Amino acid sequence: MGLIILLTLMKQRRSFIKDLLQSTDVDRDVNAKGWVRTKRGNKQIAFVALNDGSTINNIQVVIDIASFNEDQIKNITTGASISVNGTLIKSMGQGQSVEIQAKEIEVYGTADPETYPLQKKSHTLEFLREIAHLRFRTNTFGAIFRIRHAMSFAIHKFFNDNNFYYLHTPIVTGSDAEGAGEMFRVTTLDAENPPKTDDGKIDYSEDFFGKETNLTVSGQLEAELGATALSNVYTFGPTFRSENSNTPRHLAEFWMIEPEMAFYDIHDNMDLAEKILKYVVKYALDNCIDDLSFLEKRLLEDEKSKPQNERSEMPLIEKLQFILENDFVRLSYTEAIDVLKNSKPAKKGKFQFPVEWGIDLQSEHERYLVEKHYKKPVILIDYPKDIKAFYMKQNEDNKTVRAMDVLFPGIGEIIGGSQREEDYDKLKNRISEMGIPEKDMWWYLETRKFGTVPHSGFGLGFERLILFITGMSNIRDVIPFPRTPKNAEF
Repeated sequence: MGLIILLTLMKQRRSFIKDLLQSTDVDRDVNAKGWVRTKRGNKQIAFVALNDGSTINNIQVVIDIASFNEDQIKNITTGASISVNGTLIKSMGQGQSVEIQAKEIEVYGTADPETYPLQKKSHTLEFLREIAHLRFRTNTFGAIFRIRHAMSFAIHKFFNDNNFYYLHTPIVTGSDAEGAGEMFRVTTLDAENPPKTDDGKIDYSEDFFGKETNLTVSGQLEAELGATALSNVYTFGPTFRSENSNTPRHLAEFWMIEPEMAFYDIHDNMDLAEKILKYVVKYALDNCIDDLSFLEKRLLEDEKSKPQNERSEMPLIEKLQFILENDFVRLSYTEAIDVLKNSKPAKKGKFQFPVEWGIDLQSEHERYLVEKHYKKPVILIDYPKDIKAFYMKQNEDNKTVRAMDVLFPGIGEIIGGSQREEDYDKLKNRISEMGIPEKDMWWYLETRKFGTVPHSGFGLGFERLILFITGMSNIRDVIPFPRTPKNAEF
C-alpha cells in the first residue's frame, strides 16, 4: 500500500486513548491521534506507544510494515504526531488489555531524532524547566498537570456545592492587602522620561489610572466586600509578589483560593479549612489514581539516592490517606512555642532558627509539629499581632490576633487565614499603627460602618496544594510556566 492521504480515507471519529484503554468493545474500527512515545520492532512489524495526554498510559499500535510506505514508517519517531485508523483488538502482550492493529496512518508532524530533546531516558527536572515548552509531553508533567486540572475542578465543585459564590476580584489594584510592599507596579508612564511633580517625584496623577497601581497580592480585601452581601464568596485567581526569593517554595506569579464568609468566627473558619482540604485530597485519590501511582513510583526511585534521614516517612498515596484518616490537631501559637522549646531539636541546638515567643515560625518548626510531635495535620491559632496583617481580629489580651495557619507534612503552612477585624475603631487604629495610608483603605473601612458583621476567611496557595498532592519538591514544577527572579521565559 502506498502513502495514504487522509482525505481519501473513510472518516473515522477520533477516540481518546483513555477511553480506548477502558473499552471492552473490541474488534471494531477506531481512530486515535497523539504523539509517539516510543517505537520498537523489526523489519516485519513495529510497535508504537502512542499518547494523547488524556491518560498517563499509552496505547500500543501494531504496524505490519509491509502494508505501509517505507518513508512513512521512517517518519514515525519519538515525538512525531500521527493519526491511526485501525482495529481495536484484545492485546496478547502484558501491560495493556487492548491495542490497535493499524490499517491507515497519517504523520502530521515529524520530530528529528537527532534534535528532539525528549528521548527515551531520564531527564532531570532542572533540564525540563529549561524546555518548559515541551515538558508537558513527559509522563511526569502530564501527570502533574492532569492533577492540577482535577484539583481546580474539585475546588470549584466544593464551593458550588457548599453555597459559595465565585467572585472575580481585580488583578490591578491600588492597595496592598498584605502591607509588605512587595508588589509589581502597573504603569503606562514613559520609563525614560516620566512626568514629575514640583518636588521631583513621579507624578502618578498622569498615569492611566490617575494613581499608583500594582498587580494584586491577594483578592481578600475585595472578597470581604462580597461576603458582606452574599454571605459566602471565594476567589480563585492569579496573584503576584515581587519578593526576590529564589527558593523551591516561592514564585512571583502564583494562584490563590481565598474564601470569605460572613458570620463565621475563627472556629468556623478552621472547620471549613479542614473540610476543603480533606475534600480535594479525597477527590484526587478517587479520580487521579493512575497519575498518583506513577508519581509515587517515581518518587520512590528518587528516594533511593537520598540519605536515609532525608527520605519521606511514607509513600505519596499513604500520605494522602493520612490526611483523610486524621482529625487536625488545633492549638494556640503559645502552646506550639512551648512544645518546640521543650523538643529535643531545640534542646540539642538542631533547629536552624531559634524558638521564642514572637517569632514567625519557620518551616522546620512547622514540620516538627506535624511530622514528629503530633504526627497529624495541625492548625495553629492566636498568633502575636506584630507578625500578622492589619486586618486580623485582635484578641482581648491585646497581644495576639485570631489568625490561623494549617500545617501539613512535607509542606509546612498550606493555609493562612483569620477572623477579620469587624470593629471600625480597632481596624482604623491598626491601619494607622502599621503606616498604611488611610486614603487607600477608605472603602475597606466603610464596610465596618454600615452593617458590619463577624467574618472570616483564608488563603490556600494552589501551588502549595499541588506540591502536596503530587509529592513534588519544587514549586516551579507544579505550575505550567514558572515566574521567578530573572526568569520570565516561555
